[in-house]
Amino acid sequence: MGFTDILEKVGTEGRFYIIHIVLLAIPIAIMATHNLLQNFVAAVPDHRCRVRLGGADLRYLNVTEEPLRKELFRVFLPMDREGRPDKCRMYTSPQWHLLGTNETQGNGSQPDTQECTDGWVYDHSQFTMTIVTEWDLVCNRKSLRHMAQSLYMAGFLVGSVTLGRFSDRYGRRTVLLSSHLLLAVSGTCGAFSSSFPLYCFWRVLSGIAVSGIILNTVCLGIEWIPTKFRLRATMFYNYFYTLGQLILPGIAYGIQDGRLLFLVLSVPFYVFFLYSWWTPESARWLMMNDKADVALKQLKRVARINGKKEEAEEITAAFLKSNMEAELKSSTGTYNTLDLFKTPTVRRITFCTMSIWFSMSFSYYGLAMDLQGFGVNIYLIQLIFGAIDIPAKLVGVWTMSYVGRRFTQSASLILAGLVILINIFIPKDLQVLSVTLAVIGKGSLAASFACGYLYVSEMYPTVIRQTGIGLANTMARVGAIVAPMVKLSGGYLPFVPMSIYGGMAILSGVSAFGLPETLNTQLPDTVEDVESRWRLGKAPKADVIPEPGAQIPLVEQVP
Repeated sequence: MGFTDILEKVGTEGRFYIIHIVLLAIPIAIMATHNLLQNFVAAVPDHRCRVRLGGADLRYLNVTEEPLRKELFRVFLPMDREGRPDKCRMYTSPQWHLLGTNETQGNGSQPDTQECTDGWVYDHSQFTMTIVTEWDLVCNRKSLRHMAQSLYMAGFLVGSVTLGRFSDRYGRRTVLLSSHLLLAVSGTCGAFSSSFPLYCFWRVLSGIAVSGIILNTVCLGIEWIPTKFRLRATMFYNYFYTLGQLILPGIAYGIQDGRLLFLVLSVPFYVFFLYSWWTPESARWLMMNDKADVALKQLKRVARINGKKEEAEEITAAFLKSNMEAELKSSTGTYNTLDLFKTPTVRRITFCTMSIWFSMSFSYYGLAMDLQGFGVNIYLIQLIFGAIDIPAKLVGVWTMSYVGRRFTQSASLILAGLVILINIFIPKDLQVLSVTLAVIGKGSLAASFACGYLYVSEMYPTVIRQTGIGLANTMARVGAIVAPMVKLSGGYLPFVPMSIYGGMAILSGVSAFGLPETLNTQLPDTVEDVESRWRLGKAPKADVIPEPGAQIPLVEQVP
């Protein structure tokens, strides 16, 4: 008898699981908006150099006729090929001879230009305030806009490295509560930042908090839910993430002030912090950390909520210890990141997941974090990018349930990589086709993420599960940090970013075939469990994707 059988005694279907899953899922929707907030808070509106004439901004001169205003712009600003004022350059001296002519330069020679000397004027018709307009993150400062997102992902990286270990040591619930509070405070403070460096500081803390929420929501869900419901629960969380992507453009359209938008999406986490005190600590983690008495209280509480109070009376601390004797004996001692590399099978799992999670995040954020580049209304493209997750994840659920996790992980990455590479050769005038391919690629990566969170949780044992998930998330954050930097290379060779995004997705999809299949298997509790199930050197049949209902070698089937 193991922990899964103990869960059967307290009820595997009841009110507790509904409440537990829903309360964990709601914050995921709002958290998803923070991941994609850059598209709106750091949007780049149309802009030009500020022009002053006699000490007054040209915008405010008493010139009521638009044609005359444009004529005055021609005197001070060079025009681009479409006849619009240059965004980053101005003439060193007024070119009065161009007034009233159709010329763009005098006497066949190009007048001297310089960078904007008095700042920029922005079009506020779509965005009343963004960090770009607040701190002039345009022209020679435009890389700072991408740096803000990279720093947010750097916070994600720090959280993945540290909070996974903290969670394995101090508990999933403790870190989840702390992460909710940290995101609420950092988001509130970030909305009132007085400088760009201070804004970046609060975004780093927000990234750390979001990482903690993801890690511990997944783990608390997985460790409390019986094997037969793991996939359903995980996909429920994934669809709440999709819901966050769908509500973000609506909220952003209604709140076009970046500071207010940041604040509105952060305040709910004060509420999540308060109600998360109801969430029970993982009884599985408590047992593996020699806290049987606390685990017993949590199990009896769950039984009471599920209407299984009488059945739970049979469970005592001694009963728990005796029925988990093998797991508890193997779990003694401390574990750290090095334990992910000590044994053959766990080491293979670790290297493959590192590659997969880096590429998933690298390609995903390469597509999703610069929506203005598609030349489509930003609110519409964000809505489409969110909506594609619904059918993509449904297909992922089907393949995970009937074909296997490994196939789903590999196929979704390879498909994403292929459509990204194909998109390189699509002419710019075929915008609809280009956007369609990008949406398919993004949906494939979303399905890959949905599979990835469940898959990595099922492969690692309880004693190092959070450490393993934390390392996977670490690689994902490294990919997310690098993605904006790779996008900057498109200014020199436009095809380079998409080539790298697509190529990495395909390579990691191939590496996924090195992972074991976990369809219909119980969660392993110890490293020895993992090694005995999927030891290297066994016959290939031990690692073949099982047919539905077939016996899985070396693994106990779940009824």
